[in-house]
Amino acid sequence: MLKRKYTEYLKQWKATKQKECLLVCGARQIGKTFIIEDFARNNYESFVELNFEQFPALKSAFDGELTVAEMIKRISVFIPSARFIPHKTLIFFDEIQSCPQARTSLKFWALDDSYDVIASGSLLGVNYKAVSSFPVGYERQVNMYSLDFEEYLWAVGLSDDVISSLREHFINRSKIDDAIHIKMMEYLREYMVVGGMPAVVSQFVATKNFGIVQQEQEKIIAAYLNDIAKYAESADRVKARGCFLSVPRQLAKDNTKFQYSVVEHNGTARKFGNSLDWLRDAGIVAYCYNLSTLQFPLSAYVRDDQFRIYLTDIGLLVSMYGFEMKAALLTDALSGPAKGGIFENLMADILHKKKLPLYFYKKDDSSMEIEFVLTQDAKPLPIEVKSKKGRTQSLNTALTWSGIEQGYKFGNYNVGVDGKKVTMPIYMAMFL
Repeated sequence: MLKRKYTEYLKQWKATKQKECLLVCGARQIGKTFIIEDFARNNYESFVELNFEQFPALKSAFDGELTVAEMIKRISVFIPSARFIPHKTLIFFDEIQSCPQARTSLKFWALDDSYDVIASGSLLGVNYKAVSSFPVGYERQVNMYSLDFEEYLWAVGLSDDVISSLREHFINRSKIDDAIHIKMMEYLREYMVVGGMPAVVSQFVATKNFGIVQQEQEKIIAAYLNDIAKYAESADRVKARGCFLSVPRQLAKDNTKFQYSVVEHNGTARKFGNSLDWLRDAGIVAYCYNLSTLQFPLSAYVRDDQFRIYLTDIGLLVSMYGFEMKAALLTDALSGPAKGGIFENLMADILHKKKLPLYFYKKDDSSMEIEFVLTQDAKPLPIEVKSKKGRTQSLNTALTWSGIEQGYKFGNYNVGVDGKKVTMPIYMAMFL
C-alpha cells in the first residue's frame, strides 16, 4: 500500500471539522477513492459508499426532498446493507460530478452533522453548470494530486531519516555527500519517467519494469482522451484533444510558451481557449502565467494572454514522448530543447503539488527569462531550472534588482551559496 500525505489530511479534517463536508477534487486515477476507502475502514464503525458512475441508479436517491431522513430512506432502498450510525459513519459520494443533486445535498448533511460525508470528483470543474445550488460554507474543498517526489521516495523504500537529513541540508545550505547526491539524482530520474500515478508507481515497485510502466501510462492517457470524448462539449472535443496532445511539442520548443499555432496552423485563443480551460478544470494540466514585472504581489502583474501549460504528472508527459525517452532520461543522455521542457515540467509538477501558484517571467524585448517565480517574505523569489550545467545570466540580472533578496538555481548541482544566489540539486525543490 502506498503511503500518502492526504491520509493525514483526512484525519485532521475529521478531528477539526464543524458542520462541513469534505470535497476532494483531482484528476482521474490519482488515488482519491482508495485513500478515502482506507481512511473509512480505519476510522469509522460504518462506511456507506455511493459511486454514481458505477451505479447510475443511485442518482435517484437525491430526487425530491433533500432532508437527511429522506435521503437515508432512499439510499437504503438501493443499499439495504447500509448502516447509518450517528457520529460513527462515513458516507462517501464517489464521482459526485455525475450526480449534481448530491453536490447540492452536502449542505443538508453538514447542517444535520450526524454523519461525516466526503465527496470526490474527477471532473467537478467541467460539470459545475449542472449543480442547482452550491453548498457554500458547508463544504471544504481540497485538491489532490498524484504522488509527489517525497511520496515516491517512500514508495521505493527511502526512509524518513534520509529525507529529514536532506531537509537539514536544504535549511542549512550545507553540501550533500557526493554519493548520496548521485543516488538522489538517480531517484529523481526514475520519478521523471515513472511519475506519480498510483497504479504506475505500484507496478514499478512490484516489477521494476519500465516497459510495464509505459503500458500503464498509455492506459491512463487513453482514459483521459476517452473522458474528453465523453464529457467535453461537442464543440470542444476535438480541440481539447488537440491541445492535450500538443503539450509535448509545446515543451520541446526553445520558447515553451503555449502557442495555439502548434495545435493547429493559424490556431487562435478564440478557437482553443475554452478547450484549454476544460483540461485545467479536469485536473490534467496546470497554467503557468507570465508576469509583467517582478514585484510583490505577483498576482497583480499576471499577463493572462501569455502562459505555459504543464501536465500535472511528469511521468505522463515523458510517456507521451515514447518509450525511448525513458532510456534517454535514465541514462542522462538527453540533450536539446526537449530536455529543458521536461525539466521545466518536473519543477512545475513539484510546485503545483505543493499548491503553489505557477508564474514565470519573460520580457518581450530581450532574452531574459526566469522559469519560475515564487514569493518569500513578501518579496519575489526567482527560480531558474537548468537541465544542463551553464551560466544563469537571467537570474544574475534579476538578483541586482531592488526588492529581490534571494534566488535559486536548481539542476544537477550540489548545494552552494554565492551571494544572493543559492544553488540546489533539483530534487531539493520538494522542500521549498
